[in-house]
Amino acid sequence: MTPVDTEALLSLVEKFARPRILLLGDVMVDEYIYGDAERLSPEAPVPVVQERYREQRAGGAGNVAAALATLGAEVLVASACGDDYQGRLLLELFAAQNVNTDAILRCPDRPTTAKIRLVGLAQHRHPQQMLRLDQEVTRPLTPEQEAQLLAHLRKLLPTCDALALEDYNKGLLSPALCQQAIGIARSLKKPILVDPALVADYAKYAGASTITPNRFEAERASGLTLGDSLDAAPRLARALLEKHHLETCLLTLDRQGMFLLTAEDVAAGSPGTHIPTRPRTVYDVTGAGDMVLAAMTMAVASGASWLEAAHLANVAGGLEVEKFGIVPIKKFEITDELQRLAGDSLGKELLLDKLRKTLARRRRAKPDGMAPRVVFTNGVFDILHAGHVKYLEFSRKQGDLLVVGVNSDESVRRLKGPTRPINRLEDRLAVLAGLQAVDYVIAFNEDTPAALIDALLPDVLVKGADYADKEVVGRATVENNGGTVILAPFLEGRSTTGTLRKISS
Repeated sequence: MTPVDTEALLSLVEKFARPRILLLGDVMVDEYIYGDAERLSPEAPVPVVQERYREQRAGGAGNVAAALATLGAEVLVASACGDDYQGRLLLELFAAQNVNTDAILRCPDRPTTAKIRLVGLAQHRHPQQMLRLDQEVTRPLTPEQEAQLLAHLRKLLPTCDALALEDYNKGLLSPALCQQAIGIARSLKKPILVDPALVADYAKYAGASTITPNRFEAERASGLTLGDSLDAAPRLARALLEKHHLETCLLTLDRQGMFLLTAEDVAAGSPGTHIPTRPRTVYDVTGAGDMVLAAMTMAVASGASWLEAAHLANVAGGLEVEKFGIVPIKKFEITDELQRLAGDSLGKELLLDKLRKTLARRRRAKPDGMAPRVVFTNGVFDILHAGHVKYLEFSRKQGDLLVVGVNSDESVRRLKGPTRPINRLEDRLAVLAGLQAVDYVIAFNEDTPAALIDALLPDVLVKGADYADKEVVGRATVENNGGTVILAPFLEGRSTTGTLRKISS
């Protein structure tokens, strides 16, 4: 299968339309009660939590709905909830996200599923889940209720671009309902994407376009063992794909990324594609599967190939595990991560045309006009010292992206004499690019960065505090464009000149 390059994925995300997605699955209320846990109870050896605040979210398939809506989809949810307080709350939560709930049944014979989590904060930070209380029944819907849901599906699916099934095994997605829903979607030639439950039999998902089981779900459903290597992944994926007549099978393998197998791979004798993930700080794996399903569905409904969709789902799922709880990943976060991955391969040192296009893309990616603030600063940065590092860290904190302009060797010689620079331009750029605070570096050959500032139009221009009574090159350009000029404090006793004096003495 042909590899996918990062530029192609960035273009795809930028072109995300507003697909209409019908989401069928178990919905629930997720409630988080946060408090400080700083002492033990005198009544029993348990922590005492002083409540600070609560958060309530639509959970289960609601996570997928929120993620799809955040990415820009029009979402219609088909499900069931109780005719109770939690059910009314759930509908309010969906309404706040502009999710259509016309196909959610209000069932007086069952409570709304709810998961209540007690989260302790040590020293007012570092949230840690301490306890979860579940309220639910998992019996199937009545035949009458299933008939009502199917009526909604028959009415809505012709107007939708894809059908997504999110199965939490709470009774909604019975084998009969799943098979009829899949049959309706197949007759309409709509893609059908399934995040399966942890069950031993996937027969109810037969005929879907793709399934996205995690390691444990795939092992249980196939009866095969993956282990720590990927050697068994092609055989396991093929077993699921062929047994259940799927177009594709996407195995989500936590730290090992993902493995995608398509029917075309099988026909061509290809073993499939391993999609690695970068090492991450895993904070909370909750919701990663939901995010994968949302990203896959959004991508496929926007015209992506299965491989492109899998790559984007891999990025979105990786971002999700770095967050506490279930937080929908935004479009600009995906593009930022893709930019970071491109930076890993292409480096931070960009020519002007490439840098302008990169900044334009990142500015377009954020919704609601909240474009990332681009910070610009410049200098020679000949012998990097602690003062430079603090200065650049300060600059980065003034916005979302830091671009550093660096004088060329010829420019430095004109400004500081024939003995400078000590380090050639290539070395100075490489050292700056190695700093976490720096997003991009670019060289300029003029004596001042005026032309560079005119071309990039940064939102923030940072100069040293010694410019308090001097003209700041580029000030008019930045301020006329609605930006600001900020003077950074110096770290006393640190300078390139002082360092050179020490060396010479």
